[in-house]
Amino acid sequence: MSYERKRHALKDASDESDDDNYVPYIPLKQRKKQQLRQAEKRLGRVGLLKEQEGGSTSEGGTSEGGAEEDEDETVNLGPKSHVSLLDQHSDLKRKAEARKETAREKILKEEEKILESVAEKQALMAVSELAKGIEYTDPIKTGWTAPGYILNKPESEHEKVRKKYHILVEGDDKPPPCKTFREMKFPKPVMQCLKTKKILHPTPIQIQGIPTVLSGRDMIGIAFTGSGKTLVFTLPIIMFALEQEKRLPFVKNEGPYGLIICPSRELAKQTNEIITEFCGHLERDGYPALRSALCIGGMPMNPQLEVIKRGVHIIVATPGRLMLMLSKKMFVLDICRYLVLDEADRMIDMGFEEDVRTIFSYFKGQRQTLLFSATMPKKIQNFARSALVKPVTVNVGRAGAASLDVVQEVEYVKQEAKIVYILECLQKTSPPVLVFAEKKQDVDAIHEYLLLKGVEAVAIHGGKDQEERTQSIDQFRKGEKDVLVATDVASKGLDFPDIKHVINYDMPEDIENYVHRIGRTGRCGKTGLATTFINNGVDETVSLDLIHLLIEAKQKVPPFLAAKNLDSDNILDIGGEAGCMYCGGLGHRIANCPKLEALQTKQVAGLGRRDYLAASSADY
Repeated sequence: MSYERKRHALKDASDESDDDNYVPYIPLKQRKKQQLRQAEKRLGRVGLLKEQEGGSTSEGGTSEGGAEEDEDETVNLGPKSHVSLLDQHSDLKRKAEARKETAREKILKEEEKILESVAEKQALMAVSELAKGIEYTDPIKTGWTAPGYILNKPESEHEKVRKKYHILVEGDDKPPPCKTFREMKFPKPVMQCLKTKKILHPTPIQIQGIPTVLSGRDMIGIAFTGSGKTLVFTLPIIMFALEQEKRLPFVKNEGPYGLIICPSRELAKQTNEIITEFCGHLERDGYPALRSALCIGGMPMNPQLEVIKRGVHIIVATPGRLMLMLSKKMFVLDICRYLVLDEADRMIDMGFEEDVRTIFSYFKGQRQTLLFSATMPKKIQNFARSALVKPVTVNVGRAGAASLDVVQEVEYVKQEAKIVYILECLQKTSPPVLVFAEKKQDVDAIHEYLLLKGVEAVAIHGGKDQEERTQSIDQFRKGEKDVLVATDVASKGLDFPDIKHVINYDMPEDIENYVHRIGRTGRCGKTGLATTFINNGVDETVSLDLIHLLIEAKQKVPPFLAAKNLDSDNILDIGGEAGCMYCGGLGHRIANCPKLEALQTKQVAGLGRRDYLAASSADY
């Protein structure tokens, strides 16, 4: 083939390929419609597109013929193109809230399953009662009734009084509140004793609690520290014992009629002193003598037995000494009809369920049971209700809430600077001052340091003998010493006069202990100051609990705590239930509760240990 022919053949082939690759010009508007059509296909709206195309064809013939009309048409941007952005935002927000509610319901169901799995299945009742199927359905009858003019008031009037004093009451046939001690029908010697103690008007827990107890009802009493819970159960037991003594005097080895159990020796001693003081006023005014016995460890048993052998009306005891004396049959609970568990959550929550159940087994009949504490989570309340007959729950403030009369200051102090910084903190207020530490060796170190610096200080902890502990507390209470350094043995229920300042040398491992510690100041309507040392060694969960406790009490949250990452929606606002359902802490949920985790770890370790011991014994 010649060169010319080859050149023409190549030209023809290139012309044919150009014809194949030829793309006609598409106007801008049609290109936009094609892009829109592709987008709608991706969104699955082909049907809507066909409907739009059919309408345009019927109105203007073919799409090419209606090109002029298309120029005037507005491009369709989707099914919500006619909805304003504000309405679309509201709709999206509503859908997000619905998804959030669903997530909350899921979390609540999971938490209920966790709480149910750790709940005690066995009722808090005597073993004999459980074995025989004995169940009490009606509360104990007493001879006390409220004044007629109070009983005749409608329930709406009683609710107004409860609302005024922020009293929450749960239960059937709620007894009416009494706003004065005179309405509670106490005798003159008791009224005079109250005046000498400068107690002129009942506190909110007393307004509802004392009539409830005098009516013979079982009760769960929850109120912040320093609110006067002790008088709610001590005054009625004195009245009941006085009534029994008048009817038929107690003889030798008879009694007690009432039993009060306290978690610590110091608290038991303080409660017994209050009872003795009121009984002394009654006896001096011509009423029969009432005898109370203090049964605590660290003291000789003979003086306690001498009181019991003469016939005792009331016994105040700690669990260990009480179990020992009951097991040795030093006294019996045959006629005991009144049982109080003070700081009940401490005895039930920390593994004392079996001890309390064993004590219940020594009762020979129905008793009126009262449980009191400042911190009592729902888990403890639900467990305790199994031992009560138609209980009335009297709640003044949230269970576990800090007293609003205490100014809480949290300061960042390095570990090595703590002991030196205590001296500076002591300058904030005048004495008396309480210093709390977690470890016994820290208490001893702080005590020795303060003595070297010329500070009048005393110390108590579980390692000291009872005589030394009693002497230290008496010196501090009488004002002979300015500072008391202590572990948590002094944090539960002890009432010291006019404590100005509480210093937490370290943050306790449990937020409930923190509430009890700072509750030693700001009592009976007075204001107090609490200073807490914090550093990086504090557990994250306890820090979160502390932050939310400060927020709840309207206290200042320091910047180093506020900087922590908080998820308030997940912590504080799930189904209206604040914080952990197991321990009551506000900074976490039950799913990551450190107390529950520690309990489960302890149980697993105990099971493993028992299995190991069983295997070892089998091998031998």
